[in-house]
Amino acid sequence: MYPTLLDAMTARADSRFRVAEQAGAVLFVTVLTAIAAQISVPLPFTPVPFTFQPMVVLVGAAALGSRLGMSSQILYLALGIAGLPLFAASPILPQGAARLLGPTGGYLMAYPFAAFVAGSLAERGFDRRYLAALVAMLCGLAVVFCGGLLWLMLAGSSHSLRAALAIGFYPFIVADLVKVAAAAAVMPGVWKITRTREP
Repeated sequence: MYPTLLDAMTARADSRFRVAEQAGAVLFVTVLTAIAAQISVPLPFTPVPFTFQPMVVLVGAAALGSRLGMSSQILYLALGIAGLPLFAASPILPQGAARLLGPTGGYLMAYPFAAFVAGSLAERGFDRRYLAALVAMLCGLAVVFCGGLLWLMLAGSSHSLRAALAIGFYPFIVADLVKVAAAAAVMPGVWKITRTREP
C-alpha cells in the first residue's frame, strides 16, 4: 500500500493534530463537492443536470484515500438530506432527502462508492502517474454512471436501459471523459510538486 497525498502531508504531525487535519481534509472535500454542485447546467432533454461534482469526488478521493474519501461523500449526502441546499440547483428537483428519490438520486448515492474505488486505487499507487490515474478516475466514473443508470431504471415508471442511457449517459459521457482526462493530471502533478519540496 502506498501513502495517500494526505498521508504524506500529515506524516510529521502529532497524532492528535493528524486526526484534526484528516477531519479538516474530509470537510474540505465535502465543501468542494457542494460548490461543484452549484456549477450546474440544466439540459432540456434530460432531468439530470450537468455538473462538475464527479471530478471533485474522484480527485478528492485520490488525495484522501478510500476511507476518508468515502466519508467526505457520506457527509455531503448527510448534510444534503438534512436540508442544507448543497445539491445542484434545479427548477424541477427538490433539495433535501427528496432529491435522492428523484432521477439524480442514483448518481448521488454512488458518490461514496466511487470515492472508495478511486481512493483504493490511489492507495495502490495509481495516482502517481497519469495513465494509472486516468484508469482510477475512469473506474470511479463507471461506478457513478452505473449507480445513476440503475436508479433511473428502478425509480422511473417506464425507464428501460435504452431510455436510461438516452437521458443519463449519452448526453454526458463525452464531456465527462474530457473532464476525467483533465482531472487525471491533477494528482501526478501535485505529487511531483510535493517531491520537489521534500528536504
